[in-house]
Amino acid sequence: MTNRARKPYIAGNWKMNLDRAHSLDLVKTVKGRLGDGGDREVGFFVPSIYLADVSAVAQGSPLGVGGQNVWYEDSGACTGELAPRMLREVGADRVLIGHSERRHLFRELDEWMAKKMRAALDVDLLPIYCVGETLDERKGNKTDRVLKKQLESGFERVKVEDAHRITVAYEPVWAIGTGETATTDQADQAHRTIRKWLAGKLGDEAANLIRILYGGSVKPDNAKELMAVESVDGLLVGGASLKAETFLPIIEYDKN
Repeated sequence: MTNRARKPYIAGNWKMNLDRAHSLDLVKTVKGRLGDGGDREVGFFVPSIYLADVSAVAQGSPLGVGGQNVWYEDSGACTGELAPRMLREVGADRVLIGHSERRHLFRELDEWMAKKMRAALDVDLLPIYCVGETLDERKGNKTDRVLKKQLESGFERVKVEDAHRITVAYEPVWAIGTGETATTDQADQAHRTIRKWLAGKLGDEAANLIRILYGGSVKPDNAKELMAVESVDGLLVGGASLKAETFLPIIEYDKN
């Protein structure tokens, strides 16, 4: 592994895919290849209905297990939603917040993001906070403006002492599930914008504790190139995380 300031973090987001049997088989296979997890962090973000089973299989390994979404209240009349404590109770130790599919398909509001971040942190769920621009925003040279606005809404209630528990994922919306991947220069520029904003918000020392992942059509054949970019601390993987034969080469990007 290259000498990095932050431990690489490879995360798989299953979205609304797999069934119970395939989920557990995948976790068993990946768990068997992880070792002690000392040189990289690996996590799966799984459909909530499988969280308890996946967490049970992952137990005793460094494999992290997370929810794909969370609400910011502890209880109440919120049909279909999950409180942070509920995720913790079934074994989740992390959660995705602000994924572009939640923002665009389900119209989640910017004003919810800070509340979700605070609620997750308050029960020791480790959030991956997702940001990214659409194709129109990229073409209109609005990428930096969009990223800063999304960061402002998500970090409004974050404290300096929270920094070491937080990860940010840059996922250009135009690259998610499309087969298009940001160039290394595009990824680097976006990650540097994010890092600079974090430093302005939390100070250099705290900002340097936060890992910034790249997500968007990550595959075995581009993982090594993306991870060679100094500003990229890890990868958030969609479709390629659904099978061991495609996810393991991404986890082991530096071993070939």
